[in-house]
Amino acid sequence: MSNKVAGTSIRTVAILCWIAVILDGFDLVVLGALIPTLTGGETPWMTTEQATFVSTISLVGMTIGALLIGVVTDTLGRRKAMLWAVGSFSVMTLLCAVSGSYWQMGLFRFLAGVGLGGCLPTAIAMVTEFSRGRAGKASTTVMTGYHVGAVSTALLGLVILPYLSWHAMFVLGAVPGLILLPLMWKNLPESPAYLMSQGRMTEAREIADRYGLTLAAPKAEAPVEKASIGTLFRAPFLRNSIAIWVTSFMGLILVYGLNTWLPKLMVSAGYSLTGGLWLLLLLNAGAVCGLLLAGQVGDRIGLKTAAFTWFICGAVLLALLSVKMPGVLLYPVVFVTGCFVFSAQVLVYAFTAANHPPGIRATAIGMSAGVGRIGAILGPLAGGMLVSMGIGYPWGFYAFALVGFLGALALASTRVMGSDIVAKTEPVPDDVASHKA
Repeated sequence: MSNKVAGTSIRTVAILCWIAVILDGFDLVVLGALIPTLTGGETPWMTTEQATFVSTISLVGMTIGALLIGVVTDTLGRRKAMLWAVGSFSVMTLLCAVSGSYWQMGLFRFLAGVGLGGCLPTAIAMVTEFSRGRAGKASTTVMTGYHVGAVSTALLGLVILPYLSWHAMFVLGAVPGLILLPLMWKNLPESPAYLMSQGRMTEAREIADRYGLTLAAPKAEAPVEKASIGTLFRAPFLRNSIAIWVTSFMGLILVYGLNTWLPKLMVSAGYSLTGGLWLLLLLNAGAVCGLLLAGQVGDRIGLKTAAFTWFICGAVLLALLSVKMPGVLLYPVVFVTGCFVFSAQVLVYAFTAANHPPGIRATAIGMSAGVGRIGAILGPLAGGMLVSMGIGYPWGFYAFALVGFLGALALASTRVMGSDIVAKTEPVPDDVASHKA
């Protein structure tokens, strides 16, 4: 197969994973975009407390999904896990559109979260294993979909909410997944690194040849790691596991806290609802630009160093947002804040992927995302509490800045281990492949 054809095939895998991650971005922002509508007006559809419950219970679902899907992905395969995640999320999101009460919406959001929680770890594991050794660029590029979805959702809110009800937002969020599902079924391959970790060497070589990948030769003295959460609690992974989990916890407090409550915080500060939605859009537009830069920087100076720098810069910028400023200054500051705050967490995922072998890679990413989702739960809770107390602005930004600094400190305690995963290594010898097969 020519390099051109192989490159096209790899781009197909990356594009399918990227579109799947867009769904995660939609879920990230949709409730934040709808909360002012759902809780506003003379007869609110739900109270602020009920909105906090719905946002929290959906994140509980995502936490459960992320914790479970890592082991499932490393056991059953990347392809099956991705299909299940996209399908279940799309159906449950469609059901949100017909919710008759806040508790029904909470139930459907919870079940959608269980499905969607598995999408991100699986997508990062897959693109890493098709990346030809450029884990930072691959992970951050596919994660731009996260914020493309968020930006698209904010734009949808600006365009359709003045004319259509909130139900339409959920319908529009479900349709892309329903279209994507058959495309993934036809075009998404299994990861050769995963197949190799399962001892399925013949299948791994066939797919690697088709996509122009080079498989790393297995080390005779190092047994293949099998999917097990317990492995992350043993040497040599324990130290990094704890530090990564703490960092992800802090990072997702920022991502979900800001995306859920930024419009409301800005309304509390005296800006209009439209202005708040534009700031939400700019925050996530900045994230896309930040991700494109972060991957390049991470592959050049190291993923750990890049992630630490991103957390520190994000914390400083969040503290700066506590200062009331005119729109001509506020909008660019929010954009740059998004560049650093949201791509910092994605660099953590890239670091996790690059520092674990294929047999437990998705498990490690899933645990990082799953433990981090606890922070995702607390972020909206903390934002809701501060808003309810009438002190969301400016104290919310001070709190978020502190969280960013704590994330940087936790990441500083990790150590770079690396992992012999793909490319730039010798091919698997034929005698090894035939023996394994």
